[in-house]
Amino acid sequence: MEALRDVDPAQIGAHALLARLGAGGMGQVYLARSPGGRLVAVKVIRDEITGHPEALARFRREAETVRAVRSAYTANLIDASLAGAPYWLATEYVAGPTLGHAVAARDGLPADTCRRLFAALAEGLASVHAYGVTHRDLKPQNVILGAQGPQLIDFGIARGVGETALTQDGQAPGTPGYSAPEVLLGAEAGAAADVFALGATLAYAATGRPPFGTGVATTVSYRSVHEPVDVVGVEPGLAGLIEACVAKDPAVRPGLREVIERCGVRDALIDDPVYLGLGALGEAVPVHEMRTQGPGLAHGYTPTQAGAGAGAAVAVTPGRGRTRRTGVWVAVGVAALVGVVAVWKVPLGGQGGQGGEGDRAGGREQGRSPAAQTPAAGEAGPGASASKSPAGPPTYIRQTEPNLDDYNPIHRTCARTGAEDGMLDFQTSLPRTMDDPQLRSGKVRIAFRVKNALPDAPPYYVAVVVKPQHEVDENGRSTAVTDNRQLGFVAKAQDLYEGDEVEWKSVTYPDDFSMQLNGKTVKAPPLSQDPGGWTVVFRHAVSDTEHTTLVCDGFDSGPQKG
Repeated sequence: MEALRDVDPAQIGAHALLARLGAGGMGQVYLARSPGGRLVAVKVIRDEITGHPEALARFRREAETVRAVRSAYTANLIDASLAGAPYWLATEYVAGPTLGHAVAARDGLPADTCRRLFAALAEGLASVHAYGVTHRDLKPQNVILGAQGPQLIDFGIARGVGETALTQDGQAPGTPGYSAPEVLLGAEAGAAADVFALGATLAYAATGRPPFGTGVATTVSYRSVHEPVDVVGVEPGLAGLIEACVAKDPAVRPGLREVIERCGVRDALIDDPVYLGLGALGEAVPVHEMRTQGPGLAHGYTPTQAGAGAGAAVAVTPGRGRTRRTGVWVAVGVAALVGVVAVWKVPLGGQGGQGGEGDRAGGREQGRSPAAQTPAAGEAGPGASASKSPAGPPTYIRQTEPNLDDYNPIHRTCARTGAEDGMLDFQTSLPRTMDDPQLRSGKVRIAFRVKNALPDAPPYYVAVVVKPQHEVDENGRSTAVTDNRQLGFVAKAQDLYEGDEVEWKSVTYPDDFSMQLNGKTVKAPPLSQDPGGWTVVFRHAVSDTEHTTLVCDGFDSGPQKG
């Protein structure tokens, strides 16, 4: 939660805005006060994407789903404006941390607490299913640990019986590591898919580790389809229930009633001392609204505890040069306002990472991918730069080893990617195919951000590298060498946490890119010089010579006119 900014309106509809709760690629979420004094969470779509039909359809579907489902495990819809811009919806506000944040702070929960949480979430899903709705994106970030029990949030891709699916750039619905195998293979996401996601979510809660390891989305999805869930160290009975829920065959997964029975719960979740303690990881609620009129007035508020069981909530100090958040999106409906972007996992702020071969053969130790265990030659090993926080951004990173990152435009995959361990959502945005107007224009905007930030994280510099298919000479002309091992054209590194870190940071190719080659600065050539697949690499830069791959991606420029 953070103070309102000058650009924020004083109110949305009849609701007076109090604070910012979170943001995403599609919009902003505010804490607000209704005319009668009730706290509500207001989700607003960004003006620049209000003309996107799929975004609006997804938003309207969420509003209608929340309106239809009346459950103790979901927040009621209070108000909405869906007829014209600005589009927004207001739901009940639920104070508390997300399950993802709470578990990350503890490295896993005790078995008894997990059983109680398992049963409560199963009951919540059953109540949603009773309305003919499947959630389709259950995960730790979409569970709020409220004072009276968990709340299911983000029904943006939920579907009722007989509804038509909304696509997302050809991707399966849900989140890698929590999407069921049948969904990843193209089948519809039914009630059994929610059971799979429930099991995966509880595997994370019990271990503190991603249920199918870390890495790029395709690697994690492969493990979800072909490999067992990570339940190393989990109490056997609980591990058995988790494994039953994440069975590859949806027909053999237990029903939600059976899940509840197997949990054997005999007392209330809110009487669990561990669950009660998790409320202390929530955030403060402002007692008074931050302003009474439009933009430009001073902000400030006095924090108080965020409801029963919230404990010593963390207050936000407005006006700091570097705004930090705990990564807790505490309002219902906050979590997944994200457009068509890629989501990756990166280490916690300030930690160095290890590049490495992408995990294709499977196999994990303690939930870590082989790439996280064995660094590639010439790259930093696990934790090698964990204590290093550069005093300032490297000017332009330089090549010290052959760059083997290589994007395949046909399969839309990289032949080699980094696989850094961590729990922060690193999001990237770039055009994909020659049909994109950006690629046709020859100007490519490449953006990145961290979705869930940490408080007071040290600098974490990210440099974007763009590499054509062919190597270039000192004059920037393409050569006949197609096995391009040059570093590529580089944009100046930016601090991932600078300013408001959840807002996108971007660079434009070719304007912001150049290459140091044999002591010369070579300007980036136009896309038309080398039509086809271009590799885009996001590198964590500790210095101009110490940098490791975070994410490898790319685009297809197609045939271009000079």
